[in-house]
Amino acid sequence: MDLEQIAKEIREFEGVTRKKPLAELINIFDTVRSQYSSSIVDFGDDAAVIDIGGDDYVLFAADGIWGRLVDASPWWAGYTSVLVNVNDIAAMGGKPVAMVNILSSNNRNACKELLRGIRDGIVKFGVPMVGGHMHPDTPYTSLSVAIIGTVKRGCEIKSGTSKVGDIIIAAYDMDGKIGQNSPYSFESTTSKEPVQVRAKYAVMQEIGEKKLVTAGKDISNPGLIGTLGMLLETSEKGGRVDLAKVPVPQGIDFTQWLKVHPAIGFIVTALPENESEVIGLFQKAGYTAANIGVVDDSSKLHICYENKCAMVFDFSLDVVTGIRQG
Repeated sequence: MDLEQIAKEIREFEGVTRKKPLAELINIFDTVRSQYSSSIVDFGDDAAVIDIGGDDYVLFAADGIWGRLVDASPWWAGYTSVLVNVNDIAAMGGKPVAMVNILSSNNRNACKELLRGIRDGIVKFGVPMVGGHMHPDTPYTSLSVAIIGTVKRGCEIKSGTSKVGDIIIAAYDMDGKIGQNSPYSFESTTSKEPVQVRAKYAVMQEIGEKKLVTAGKDISNPGLIGTLGMLLETSEKGGRVDLAKVPVPQGIDFTQWLKVHPAIGFIVTALPENESEVIGLFQKAGYTAANIGVVDDSSKLHICYENKCAMVFDFSLDVVTGIRQG
């Protein structure tokens, strides 16, 4: 296994590099973030956590769908817009409540297919689309969706709170296949009944309410290692991943799998004494889950195999998102 080559491919992977402009843009809001905000968490997490009083926090997130995907398959782009937003709420230990969308296109057929995809996503994930806005005269087609959810006060799962000595657990729904529109997507929801899919998300609520993890994210476009990089960078920590422990579906190239955006997959950190319970809950919900590494104080992310290691990110020099909360 050529660790240096794998590390290089991950660093240069488009799913990782397209996150880099975030820090520079977010800095524009520095002077107004605390002055006007009631958020517990804002930039750097899968969803903002808003305190409006009461027993629950409000979760608020949004995703714009990659233009390449919109052009390749409008139906799938619409469906995915629901999936990725539900993932963001689940990653925070929350329950999704409702969505709105912004659709831009002068292509009537593309609009219909996008909305059919959203409709089918609503049926699958059980989250209503309650409004939005349309630009009917743009020369391009684009779709963005925002979502709100709720999470019990104090049970939210944040990205920037991993601790030195925590174990790193990866959990995937591996009952699926590589997607038709990208070698870096893994589809595992369309063939399942809605009740099965929704149960897989409910486990993150249970894990959050039992306070079994210290931090977490859904595995997204940067893939497993890239997403872990975002979590560690935000936490201002480092980590080591043992690639021999990473679960991989049969028939998929290992390096490709490290870059895959699974339909349902999470990376969490936890105290070592909570390992068996966290993995057990994931497995009970139909995930393949494993302890794949440890959080350390190096400010670097290393991948290791047998007795060798290679550095993927040095957070004192490299930028994934540049957002830090630790």
